[in-house]
Amino acid sequence: MPLSLELLPESALRDVIGFLVRLIESAGAVVIFAGAVWAFWQFVSSGVRGRGQGAEFNRIRLRLGRFLVLGLEFQLAGDVLRTAVAPSFTEIGQLAAIAAIRTALNYFLGREIAQENAELKNAGSSPEQTRPQSRHGGGEQT
Repeated sequence: MPLSLELLPESALRDVIGFLVRLIESAGAVVIFAGAVWAFWQFVSSGVRGRGQGAEFNRIRLRLGRFLVLGLEFQLAGDVLRTAVAPSFTEIGQLAAIAAIRTALNYFLGREIAQENAELKNAGSSPEQTRPQSRHGGGEQT
């Protein structure tokens, strides 16, 4: 009789992982929801203040994009964890498809964030910007 040290039976491990997956995916959903609420509030308040143009709008989009990327990372972590215990070939295929889609979304969101960030840095001294800029830095923002 082989000695087998099993901390949790597979069914209990599946239940624990199922709970953790729901917890992680919920965290991702909360991050995305919080980002959407924040972005909507910023959009409305900047429109009321009359600052809803150009650089301000791009700043809101940039921050929302960061929330989306973080939320998608949580969702992907949940998908990976879901296949941690004896995955079937169907589950592995589904994970591969979901991971590819979410990774592509993250890549393109990250690229757009970097592009928006560069545009904001380049527009740092434009008259469209409503925040006062420091004059000793040559118009660059860090």
